[in-house]
Parts: sequence; C-alpha cells; structure tokens
Amino acid sequence: MPELPEVETVRSRLAPALAGRTFERVDILDERLTRPFEPRTVAAELEGERVESVERRGKYLIFRFESGRVLLIHLRMTGSLRHARRGKLPDDPHRRAVVRLDDGSDVAYRDVRRFGTWLLLEPGELDEYLAARLGHEPLGTDFTPKELGSQLAGRRAPIKALLLDQRLLAGVGNIYADEALWYGRLHPLRPGGELSPAELGDLHRGVRRAIRKGIERQGASLRDYSTPDGDRGAMQDEFVVYGRTGEPCLRCGTPIEKTRVGGRGTWFCPGCQRRKAS
Repeated sequence: MPELPEVETVRSRLAPALAGRTFERVDILDERLTRPFEPRTVAAELEGERVESVERRGKYLIFRFESGRVLLIHLRMTGSLRHARRGKLPDDPHRRAVVRLDDGSDVAYRDVRRFGTWLLLEPGELDEYLAARLGHEPLGTDFTPKELGSQLAGRRAPIKALLLDQRLLAGVGNIYADEALWYGRLHPLRPGGELSPAELGDLHRGVRRAIRKGIERQGASLRDYSTPDGDRGAMQDEFVVYGRTGEPCLRCGTPIEKTRVGGRGTWFCPGCQRRKAS
C-alpha cells in the first residue's frame, strides 16, 4: 500500500501540472471506484471543476477546486496516477478512470486490485471527514514526543500495531513503521504504554527520520507504485530492516528476523531491538 512518502511524492509531482487546470472531461470506468455513487454522476459533477491546489493528508490525496468542492482520492493497495500529454498514455488493462485537462493532457488512475476510492465532497465537508479518521501528521509541528506519549499512555497493544492506527498517526504504514522502530531501537511487540520518556523521544525521531528518508527517495517501488511520470521510487534500495530476513543488521550485525504483529509481516533486529527495555 502506498504510504505517506509515496502519496506525498504523487502530490508533489501532480501539483504543478494540475494547479489552475480544469477537468474538461472525466471518464470513470469502474463502478467500484465511486461506490455508493454512480460513476457517471460523479464524472458529470467533476467536469468543469478548476483545480486550486493538490494537497495530502495522511494517505489521502486532496484535489481542491475553486468551487470549494474537494475530490478525495485514496490509493489503497495498488492505486496510482499517471500524467501524460494527450495520446501518450500507454494501454493499460487496469485503468479505472481518465481525466482530460483543459491543456490537452490526461491524468489516468490505475488500480490492479480495485480497492482505491474517489469521493467528491461538498464545501465544508472535508475537515470533519478527515478529523474522524486521521491523527497527527508525522512531520507536523503538533506531533511531539509529549503528544505521542499522551496518545500511547495506558495502551497495551504492541507499538507496531499502534503506529499503523491512522487515528493515532496519519500516513504511517507497514514499511515505515518497521523502519521507524529500527531507528528507535524498539521491539515491535513492546506495549505502547510502557515506553519511557527517552524511548518516546527515540520513537518520535525514528518516525520522522523514516518518513523524511522515504520522501527524499521518492517512495518505495515494490510492486505497483510509480510516480505520475512513470518513474520508480528508490527507497526499496535503502531499507534498513523491512524485507531483510536473515541479512545482517546494519547497526549490530545480528541477522534480521521476521514475525507478525496484528497480522502484518514485521521485520526487526533481535540484537538491538530488545523485547524488554534494558
């Protein structure tokens, strides 16, 4: 699933091309994309809308229109967006929607597993919608070690599972949670509520470091993810722990192990990410 760094990369690539452009024609080719609303109805509503900005909140892409409306896109497992000049989009059996812009270029949405969603919101609806679903932005000024501690206080769930809770921390997924915990030297099964103030500081720095590195590398291309220009990300070449079963830890040399936390594959170093605080 595209996580914060991948979605932010998509946003940063699309924003200059879409700002000020009008949705001239919209074809939604998969009824699942806009459920429970009819694709043709949503497409007709989108036609004529002029883009004011392209933003991101957590894993959501936010297309703000000058009318005050918002198109909220969640890529889910395998969604991606491609921007190309008219007639330059390659054939794609997994294409689910195409937007023709008033400069003649196209934005195509592809989704192999068809879990992604497009939701058109009316003016004033966005803040309430997101507030009910998302917590702090990992790179935001309101995400501090103290605030993190208050969110984790009394929680017995494993810290890895808590990092994946979007209501606690928006945009962190399986990859960057593992990377963050490695940077923080924290075992993924440690109960979130038992972290000391020093460990909360380590975790806070680890989350920010993992997310910033992912953005700098334009995300991780493991299967379906690519940028709107068709480029691959580079983060997959620099994982410190994710997917490295049996390989030596880059910090202590101990072989990396894999376990499962909350049903998710989880990688960690048993040498420097101890189950209990020393």
